[in-house]
Amino acid sequence: MSLSLYGSPLVVTDSGGKDSAICREIVRRSGIPYEVQHNLTTADAPQTIYYIRENFKHLEREGISCQVNYPFYKGQRVSMWTLIPIKKFPPTRMQRYCCQILKETGGQGRFIITGVRWAESVKRKNNRGIYETFTSDPSKKIVLNNDNDERRQLFENCTLKGKRICNPIVDWKDRDVWEYIQSERLPVNPLYEMGFFRVGCIGCPMAGKIRWKEFALFPTYRHAYMRAFGKMLDVIHNSGLKTRWKTAEDVFSWWMEEEQVEGQMSLTDFEEWRMENAD
Repeated sequence: MSLSLYGSPLVVTDSGGKDSAICREIVRRSGIPYEVQHNLTTADAPQTIYYIRENFKHLEREGISCQVNYPFYKGQRVSMWTLIPIKKFPPTRMQRYCCQILKETGGQGRFIITGVRWAESVKRKNNRGIYETFTSDPSKKIVLNNDNDERRQLFENCTLKGKRICNPIVDWKDRDVWEYIQSERLPVNPLYEMGFFRVGCIGCPMAGKIRWKEFALFPTYRHAYMRAFGKMLDVIHNSGLKTRWKTAEDVFSWWMEEEQVEGQMSLTDFEEWRMENAD
């Protein structure tokens, strides 16, 4: 379908995690032409960067095209650290603008494969399928979970060239993932050997209290967030906006959900402030 609809090979999106490792392997074994792309978040652990770099060297020696996608926002190159001052609020579990800008912009106008699995979250269980197609009109999004779906013919005959997605391991449980990795002896990100259960941006709000472990292991990232929060406060003050945060330390403490922070916002306060000060 990728070759017939787009005239280009299938794209395997590689985040550096265990699910991506499996997707690369099953596509390789299928024998179909494919490429590999990695969306650089700028906040990944060094182990992830080195792991991706080594995989790409190996794949390119085998003739597989590999590409790193750099993040852009409103036409300019950005990073996690420059995006926070632009947005004027930290990324949170409810406002994950970082994922949309840093992770999800690659693969436009292509047929891609991802390692999305239902076991990872209820939201993915309810909104992600085996096959998906996206257009500029969200109401025309198609999600198929089996071959008998009544919209299957619509999907196969659609001529619009928006992003199409295949999630081949969407119904795999965690045990299925690790059993496959062990039985096929697939190399995975060394972060798993360090006790990590997930591989993603250092400091991601979705990681919860595990972030304290991440910042203990990677203190440079904590300093980077602190600098970004300081620049964010400068932008807020220079714009004449109001905030209860006085210092970057205040922002960091609130962001890490510490208690007894002077002037700390509640989530309700934050949502009201964000709506008042949003671009």
